[in-house]
Amino acid sequence: MKKLPLFALAFCFLVLVAVAGESVSLFDGKTFAGWTGAEGAAPGAGWSIADGELRLDGKGGNLYSEKEYVNFDLEWEWKLAEGGNNGLKYWVTKVGGKEWLGIEYQMLDDQKHPDSKNGAKRLTASFYDIQAPTAKTQVKPSGEWNRSRVVVKDGKIQHWLNGDLVGEADTNSAEWKANLAASKFKDKAGFAPGKGRIMLTDHSDKTWYRNIRIKVLD
Repeated sequence: MKKLPLFALAFCFLVLVAVAGESVSLFDGKTFAGWTGAEGAAPGAGWSIADGELRLDGKGGNLYSEKEYVNFDLEWEWKLAEGGNNGLKYWVTKVGGKEWLGIEYQMLDDQKHPDSKNGAKRLTASFYDIQAPTAKTQVKPSGEWNRSRVVVKDGKIQHWLNGDLVGEADTNSAEWKANLAASKFKDKAGFAPGKGRIMLTDHSDKTWYRNIRIKVLD
């Protein structure tokens, strides 16, 4: 029998683990249950809920999950206004006791937002400013729903977009550490420590979310 290379075995293991367990909703479509604003405050006025959607109309502040997560399979749907920029962060902690930071799954109008001109590490589904997608992405036009997924298991991370695996990273690898050292987070001691909250960011652009679900992995 032909043997699979180690990286293929690792990938197969990650996928098998990801389908185990029970997926639960992080957004019930009606309330902010499970989410807070900064330092446990109520969500800012820019956040609202309508038609089963979590909406950001700008200037709402970041939104944080009440729980922390280590290994997980997270899925959500999102869309942006034309020219919009936003992101979902995970392993978010208060770095240096000052700012809430974590790895960001970039969500961008790749065609019309100027940040798309700053390199592939800023495009949709990138590990923002750290690592570019490793496969071609099929981003829906602004105003249309995209489906995203982040799978994290023992430091290995996958970024999915609209059903396609588009990015992989191993946060224990020399490659990741070199990429991090070349990023804007290079001087942020304790950045993305392997656990933390999930954060919906506020970049002052209109954003819509729905069907946010998470599966905790052993």
